[in-house]
Amino acid sequence: MALKKQKNKINSNRRNLIAMYDPKSPISEQYRTIRTNIQFSSVDNDVKTLLVTSSGPGEGKSTTVANLAVVFSQQGKKVLLIDADMRKPTVHYTFNHTNTYGLTSVLTKQMTLDKAIKETPEDNLFVLSSGPIPPNPAELLTSRAMDQFFLDAQEMFDLIIFDTPPLLAVTDAQILANKCEGTILVVSSGKTERDMIVKAKDLLDSAQSKLLGVVLNNKKMQNTNYYYYYGTN
Repeated sequence: MALKKQKNKINSNRRNLIAMYDPKSPISEQYRTIRTNIQFSSVDNDVKTLLVTSSGPGEGKSTTVANLAVVFSQQGKKVLLIDADMRKPTVHYTFNHTNTYGLTSVLTKQMTLDKAIKETPEDNLFVLSSGPIPPNPAELLTSRAMDQFFLDAQEMFDLIIFDTPPLLAVTDAQILANKCEGTILVVSSGKTERDMIVKAKDLLDSAQSKLLGVVLNNKKMQNTNYYYYYGTN
C-alpha cells in the first residue's frame, strides 16, 4: 500500500509539472506561449516580480504558477517560486518538499532566505514554501520585513513568482499585487462566473496592480484533449 501511495504521488507531481516532465507536450507549449506574452507585455523592462492569483479556489492557479516557473527557468533565468498562500499552502506538495520552514520563517527572522530556499529537479528553479502557518498572514505581508525580503530576493534571482490565495477570499493577493511588477489572473472555463472575474479585476485595480493578462484554464481546445489558453488584458 505504501509503495502504491508513493507511486500515485509521483504520478500526480508529474501531471502537475507537465512542463518539467513532458516539455514537448502541447500543454507545455501553451505555457511557453504565456511566458512569451508576459515578456512582450513588458518589453521595455523585464518583469522581476510576478504574482499569479485567481478569483476563487479550484481554478488551477497553483498548477499554472508552477509550470510558468518551470518554463521561465528553462529559458535560463534563475527563478524563485514562492508559496505566499500562508493559509492553504500547496507548492511544497507539488515539488514533494516538506513545509517545516519557508517564507514565514524568513519574515520572522528565524532563518535567512538563502537557507530557506530549496532546489528542484529543474536547473535554475528554486522554491520557497510558505513555512508554518501564522495567525497574521496579512500583517506579515505588509511588514517592513516583507519589503526587505523583496530587496534581498531580487538580488539573488532574475525572476520571483508568487503563488497567492484567491482574490475574493482574503486580502493577501491584493497586498502583494501592489508590490509586484505584474499580475496574472487565472480563471476556469465554465466554472468562474463573470461577476467574480469582474470583481477580481476591480480588486486588482484598487490595489494599483499591473494586470498583464488572464489565463483561461480548463478550456478544451478543438481536436485535442488539452486545456490551456492565454488571453491578454
